[in-house]
Amino acid sequence: MAQLDRLRHRLDKAAGEDELLSELLEDAENYILAYTGREEVPEVLSGIALELACILYNRRGMEGEISHAEGGISIAVEGLPEDLRRALNRFRVAKVV
Repeated sequence: MAQLDRLRHRLDKAAGEDELLSELLEDAENYILAYTGREEVPEVLSGIALELACILYNRRGMEGEISHAEGGISIAVEGLPEDLRRALNRFRVAKVV
């Protein structure tokens, strides 16, 4: 199953949002590349890219917010969830200066 199909399935979305979902997958992959210092996303990190794209989708409209409270419900947003950070840390490339 292609990444776009997997993302659509996880978010329970129809094919009408493919452009947005493709952009989110690309953003997730770019984030992974920037964080790890690699030139290509290893196949083993495709699940992390999918999770990150889901997070990006669910955070739409919250750009720039760290926390939000409304009607007694409080939501705090962290940049990169700790479980994803730990998974990505193993793939970081060391820079030699």
